Amino acid sequence: MSNQPNPLLTPVGEIRGVGRERAAQLLRLELRTVGDLLVHRPRRYEDRRHFQEISKLQLNEPALTRGKIIAAGVKYWKQRSGSVYEFILEDGTGRLHCRWWNLPFMEKYFKIGDDVLVFGKPNSLRPRTIDHPETEIVETMEDAIHLNRIVPVYPSTEGLPQRWLRSLIWRTLDEYEKHIAEPHPEFSLKDQPTRANAIHMLHRPEEKADEELARRRLALDEFIEMQLAMRRRRMNLEKNAAALPSAGDNHFIKPFLTKVGFTLTAAQTKVLKEIRHDMAGPKPMRRLLQGDVGSGKTVVAACTALMALESGLNVALMAPTEILAEQHVQNFRRWLEPLGIAVEVLTGSTKTVTPAQKSLLLTPARSPLTLFVGTHALLEGSFAPEKLGLVIIDEQHKFGVAQRETLLRKGSYPHLLVMTATPIPRTLGLTLYGDLDISVIDESPTGRGKIKTYLRDPESLPKVWAFIREKLAKGRQGYIVYSRLEEGDSAAGLKAVTKEFEELKKVFAPYTIALLHGRMKGAEKDAVMTQFRANQIQLLLATSVVEVGLDVPNATIMLIENAEQFGLAQLHQLRGRIGRGAEESQCILIAKAKTADAKERLKVLTETTDGFRIAEADLKLRGPGELLGQEQSGVAALKFGNLAEDLALVEQARELVKGK
Repeated sequence: MSNQPNPLLTPVGEIRGVGRERAAQLLRLELRTVGDLLVHRPRRYEDRRHFQEISKLQLNEPALTRGKIIAAGVKYWKQRSGSVYEFILEDGTGRLHCRWWNLPFMEKYFKIGDDVLVFGKPNSLRPRTIDHPETEIVETMEDAIHLNRIVPVYPSTEGLPQRWLRSLIWRTLDEYEKHIAEPHPEFSLKDQPTRANAIHMLHRPEEKADEELARRRLALDEFIEMQLAMRRRRMNLEKNAAALPSAGDNHFIKPFLTKVGFTLTAAQTKVLKEIRHDMAGPKPMRRLLQGDVGSGKTVVAACTALMALESGLNVALMAPTEILAEQHVQNFRRWLEPLGIAVEVLTGSTKTVTPAQKSLLLTPARSPLTLFVGTHALLEGSFAPEKLGLVIIDEQHKFGVAQRETLLRKGSYPHLLVMTATPIPRTLGLTLYGDLDISVIDESPTGRGKIKTYLRDPESLPKVWAFIREKLAKGRQGYIVYSRLEEGDSAAGLKAVTKEFEELKKVFAPYTIALLHGRMKGAEKDAVMTQFRANQIQLLLATSVVEVGLDVPNATIMLIENAEQFGLAQLHQLRGRIGRGAEESQCILIAKAKTADAKERLKVLTETTDGFRIAEADLKLRGPGELLGQEQSGVAALKFGNLAEDLALVEQARELVKGK
């Protein structure tokens, strides 16, 4: 193995022609080394191979043309306060004026009679004029960099000219291309160009197809790195961790299913078999459970918890909001307390209880077997349960990997089940959650009513309100959801829940309407939800706080105002609050969808209730960065990979790494 330093790690400041100022500008682009420079991805390409006659140049349309200089000179303003250098180009069909403001030294580079290539956008047609075009004298064009080829246009920064950056990358490629090695020679990539070839094509494509060939190869390298990192994480866990045997013996699960009257779907049964197999194994379970809204994940979570509890181990379930945590507490107390299992709650609101009560919450289980349900409060150092055998995380996308690991460290390698009702596109499943085994509940429980979704403009609101009143008159309940809480929180034209509340109380009188939003205290939210479940409140005006956790079968109507402000996956989650009973439900999206993209995005929801199809559409429309938020690290760092389009490359990387 060579001890020679890797030439690609050479600092950019050591490249010929790069001084201190230019090195600082490159640093702003995070270009520190030769290697960084060679993978500086162009943001676009311009095909500058085809000449246009000067007479056919169009206003503000970029074009490449060619001609001879017939006149040139510098004009100065009074007292030389400013100047313009100009030459006139002629090609037999017309004349083109090329001007450079306050750059009088340009006259040193050109002379009358020069044959010149010019690229730029005409900013006037009378006479035809281009200001500050890119140029190349034909006699010096043997190694033309900026013209007469497919030209890369790079991300740049203030004070860093595109021509200088392009020339630097060209020269650097000439000098260092021979040092570009295969990052993983152990993998066979016969169907792909070499990495050196890919980087060459990235900066010097000969045909349009070269751009995508280069991107795909460099994206594959990124996906291989991600898969290797996840494999190392998983292997490190399996090397160091011994599982707590937790398959259980059914002495809780059988009476639980009998008492609550659930008939598990085939999909739920299949997933529980996968989970039981994991929890009986020698290594801790690491499983992601995906299931569309209303598919019965909570019952699967309950059965999984019972497997650990049957084995004499305690369980912690973390939810992102107090409303969802409280929903879980109510369900699990109803289901598990008759079996002699304690269900404790720990949320931000529990900090207001008496010291004696708080002591009970923050010490090990009060009974032999306990299910702890909480929010981020479970991450606090004072929460230290004994014999933690299973961690369940609901709505995994609301938490980061670091938070997941913090909770897992509360025990000695407990099993992990993470759940999401936001279906994850397969590319994200194989990358972001690549260290987890994936189970999918792809079937809904029987007896659920259909959900119909309609897209309406704001002018339709009076008709929509009349329709909602009809449903309320039949004993149904509903939600009206706003994207903002208060008028001061919103952009111009966006409705806010607190402002609309007083108006809608009049519109829907005599029916009872209540507010529900994230700034309410826990006790207030609990009181509203208790009344809503009891049908003492018919309409709930809310923010997206109702996105997860509410399960009221009699609620069959949802109106979402300013629907264009929500992502598709979030709208699908909101819509999942209805359709939980046997009656048909209606979701009405009110939107000022001004652009074709906005209309197309919302139209997806009217056409399907398939969460996976919606998630794929959301990924393509918004990209992974916005979908995942700041908590999920790594994916947004991709330079060449496109998680909306590159499923085949992700799968290829996964297979390569798996077969290593």
